[in-house]
Amino acid sequence: MIAAPFVDFLAAYFSLGALFAVAFVTIGVQRIDSQAKGSGLGFRMLIFPGAVAFWPLMLRRWVRGASDPAVEQNPHRRAAAPEARQ
Repeated sequence: MIAAPFVDFLAAYFSLGALFAVAFVTIGVQRIDSQAKGSGLGFRMLIFPGAVAFWPLMLRRWVRGASDPAVEQNPHRRAAAPEARQ
């Protein structure tokens, strides 16, 4: 009884995800990650399944216009910073 609606939900979710992923890997990824600019077909094929699976998160980030992810800050990275060497 519950299996049919669940399968229908998954089919709809992944269908929407596939449609979103096509647009995201061609246009969207360049807007939210500057390192992806000029990336080739191989990179885009690698991120396609993840964009299908996590499309609500990627859509939210794309709509918000989020820029590059923040750089991790930890004691090792701070010690290796150019200003720390002087």
